[in-house]
Amino acid sequence: MPNPRLQNYLRTYRKRYALSQEDVAILLGAKSGTKVSRYESFTRTPGPFTTFAFQIIFDQPASELFAGTYDEVRQQIRRRARSMMKKLEAQEHLGKKTLRKLELLRAIVEPRQTSSSST
Repeated sequence: MPNPRLQNYLRTYRKRYALSQEDVAILLGAKSGTKVSRYESFTRTPGPFTTFAFQIIFDQPASELFAGTYDEVRQQIRRRARSMMKKLEAQEHLGKKTLRKLELLRAIVEPRQTSSSST
């Protein structure tokens, strides 16, 4: 079993580009590096605007910058999709809309494998 990934890799990327927490805070429009420190230490989770800002700053997809969080969310969504699939598949008559839902849910539960995908 592969090692679980960190919740985020913000510190790794910040250090790679020789940026201080204050530098990143300026790019984010924050008043101090304290906010960046809280993100890096996993005590605060950024909202969508800040997540996209990090993606732009480090030129990396959010799913990589926040790899552990992404994995956790993916597992939760897959678990819920499986549950929905079971309920829908238990129905006696499956209409077009239900079949479309099942198609999406199967894609969530059983994603297509690609050479660079890690599922």
